[in-house]
Amino acid sequence: SEVIEACAKRKDTWINQEIVRSYTGLHELGHAHSVEAWKEGKLAGGLYGVAVGGAFFGESMFHRVTDASKIALVALVEHLRAHKFVLLDTQWLTPHLQQFGGMEISRNHYLRLLRRAVELPREFL
Repeated sequence: SEVIEACAKRKDTWINQEIVRSYTGLHELGHAHSVEAWKEGKLAGGLYGVAVGGAFFGESMFHRVTDASKIALVALVEHLRAHKFVLLDTQWLTPHLQQFGGMEISRNHYLRLLRRAVELPREFL
């Protein structure tokens, strides 16, 4: 919950305490996960999201140390590839995500990928 709490403390955030409680509950059920970057024993950055089948839906990210969220994102992508996930939904495309290969796709293409992804028997952990 330290990652979502840090995301909630950002200046422009949509994450309120109800959202924090909801995602904490999803984490306890094994659906929501965080990827963290640590420096000298302190949380430097991270991201969180929800895994459903072979799809991961990224919700938010933050950094306290320059590039720490980028490190977490790269670690997430490597983890998803290793576990044979087929979709990483970042919700919107930013220059930050583009530099790591993020791309915008059509709604129809997304829906085809989504239908396939959520049916796959994948485990995040």
